[in-house]
Amino acid sequence: MLKLVGFDADDTLWHSEGFYREVHAQFETILGQYIDIGNANVHDHLLEVERANIKLFGYGAKGMTLSMLETAVAMTAERISAHHLHEIIQLGKEVLNHPVELLAGIAEAVAEVAREYPVVLITKGDLFHQESKVARSGLSSLFGRIEIVSEKDPVTYQRVLSEFGLQPQQFLMVGNSLHSDIAPVLQIGGFAVHVPYPLTWALDHHEGFIADDERMRTAESSAQIPDAVHELALKAARVH
Repeated sequence: MLKLVGFDADDTLWHSEGFYREVHAQFETILGQYIDIGNANVHDHLLEVERANIKLFGYGAKGMTLSMLETAVAMTAERISAHHLHEIIQLGKEVLNHPVELLAGIAEAVAEVAREYPVVLITKGDLFHQESKVARSGLSSLFGRIEIVSEKDPVTYQRVLSEFGLQPQQFLMVGNSLHSDIAPVLQIGGFAVHVPYPLTWALDHHEGFIADDERMRTAESSAQIPDAVHELALKAARVH
């Protein structure tokens, strides 16, 4: 029987990736004053620095900002000016202060699910930034608990469920990321509703993912989430 539903935050409840991409474009414009952007593969360089820094800085805008600074210094052979380094810091602050824009229909969808099941928010990223977005979203009252974690993997989900005293087959996760929201939950034996978002961060791609027809559903819009949860709840009721 389904006893808990988890929701992801970024690009599931509100728009996020688009703001990061806008900042990346402005970052390239700054570096274009020092190097030939057309042949520099700035995106790939920044991605590799971010990948290496995640274990040190974690996910989110602050880690991205530090990675942009490191990338800028390296790719310009330390020629970049203090003025432009300051501009990069300001780009990071723009992401931290960007408005919280809810996805269409998501407030109604979460509220409908919350009428049937306890719901918890499970998101990764910078603690202060995520707390701020949750507060500004107007959705915090719908969640019985908010978990801001450093990683969303099978171990993390198992820990959260153990704190609730639940088994994986009693849990369902709703999210846009196959890598963070869907695959790990299916791996431990839970249920999942995938809500695709048009943009996906490169480090959040999950190559070779195979959908689980028994324990997973895809909701093409927020409005479809409650029905998908209900359908999987019926399947969970038959799991012993």
